[in-house]
Amino acid sequence: MLKNISSLLSPDLLKILAEMGHGDEIVLADSNFPAASHAACLVRADGHSVPDLLTAILKLFPLDTFVESPAAVMEPVDEVASEPAVWSDYRNIMNAAEGREILLSRVERYQFYDRAKTAYAIVATGETAIYGNLILKKGVIQSS
Repeated sequence: MLKNISSLLSPDLLKILAEMGHGDEIVLADSNFPAASHAACLVRADGHSVPDLLTAILKLFPLDTFVESPAAVMEPVDEVASEPAVWSDYRNIMNAAEGREILLSRVERYQFYDRAKTAYAIVATGETAIYGNLILKKGVIQSS
C-alpha cells in the first residue's frame, strides 16, 4: 500500500508512467477508441473518465516543455458546431497541474490513429464524451 496515490491509478498504469521517458507519449482513449487493436501496450481503466484520470496522472507526470503542445486531441470528422466541451476540461486540468497554459494540438483522425500506434501505451477508459481522446507527451522533472 502506498500513500497519496490516487486509487484511479492501477499498479500497471503506475509502472508504465514510471517507465516512460522524456518525449514518450501515452493515449487516454475514450470508450469508442479502438484501443486494443492500436496499442503496443494496453492498460484498462474501464469506468473511469479521462478528466479524472488526467487529474490523477498529472500529479505524477510532467508534461513536455520542449514542444509547442505536449497534448493532442482528435480533430472532429463531422461538422461540429463548437469545440467538444471536454477539451475545455482537459485544458483547465493541465493548466492547473502545470502552472502554465497548455495548448491542445488538433490531429486529423487517421493521423491520430497512427500516432496512437506508436505511443508507449494506450489507456482504455470509460470516457463517453465525443472526441474525448487525448495524447500526452512526457516531460522532465526540473531540478530545483
